[in-house]
Amino acid sequence: MEKIRRPSHAGSWYTDNPKKLEEELEGWLSATGLTKSPDVRGVIAPHAGYSYSGRAAAYAFEILTLLTLHGYSFLVRDLPIDLEVIEELKATGKFELMDLQVDEAEHSMEMHLPYLAKIFEGHPVKVVPILVGSLHTNNEAMYGRLLAKYVDDPTNFFSVSSDFCHWGSRFQYTHYDKKCGPIHKSIEALDRMGMDIIETGNADAFKQYLSEYDNTICGRHPISVFLHMSRNCSTKIKIKFLRYEQSSQCKTMRDSSVSYASAAAKVSAYGNSIALGVAAAAAGMCRHCRVLEKAKQGSIALDRNRLG
Repeated sequence: MEKIRRPSHAGSWYTDNPKKLEEELEGWLSATGLTKSPDVRGVIAPHAGYSYSGRAAAYAFEILTLLTLHGYSFLVRDLPIDLEVIEELKATGKFELMDLQVDEAEHSMEMHLPYLAKIFEGHPVKVVPILVGSLHTNNEAMYGRLLAKYVDDPTNFFSVSSDFCHWGSRFQYTHYDKKCGPIHKSIEALDRMGMDIIETGNADAFKQYLSEYDNTICGRHPISVFLHMSRNCSTKIKIKFLRYEQSSQCKTMRDSSVSYASAAAKVSAYGNSIALGVAAAAAGMCRHCRVLEKAKQGSIALDRNRLG
């Protein structure tokens, strides 16, 4: 009997009212004012509750040119899993299968699904959800090599789930460079340093940045895999960040905030060869968000459950 992965965070992280969800998605998407492009092959987007990051995430997804948006909700549509690709990945011996309960407790991929369902409305989309654990650098590179061939298939699209800096004592991270001015400006400078490095496609430079500053980017591992794929695919893609926001502006050491950044990876004659998702949605276990299950060290898990 086929299992269906419920939208377990509907009603808390985003509305469980299909009509209201439809209106919110359409409102955020239309408000971006971005010019659509047929060359977008992947995105990096946040995964916090929609009241915090829904607007920022829209900047990643709105740039896609596929269809006219109307009359549809993720809450009433199933997204089928691409079992053929999952079997291919499983046959490598480098992937585990994700338990349904673990999947439903994790929010990182689910927060992208309403947008993906909306953007690909009317298209026969299949999804390959990949949950990325706390990988060693060598394994990030290995998975980058393994997944690179899927980047070169123009029918694939990759959606990478990550928030940026989680700042404050409750996150055990209070890096503050006073030369930047107020705390929130220091946080932004730190985030933009990482965003600039990601735009270069240099996985080693991104790893060095994380080692030096330990910025609490919860999707650091799927982003790193994403960057390593650029070294092993022939498609040339340029990453560009389109939106940056913070949940609040920290002014004292008692404050806290989470940063949200959205980027698109477009096919380019120049720049980096890059992309990570329809076929795949990749997510990092968010150790600073509300995670109920920790990914096994050094592992990547596949989900075979229909997403409904």
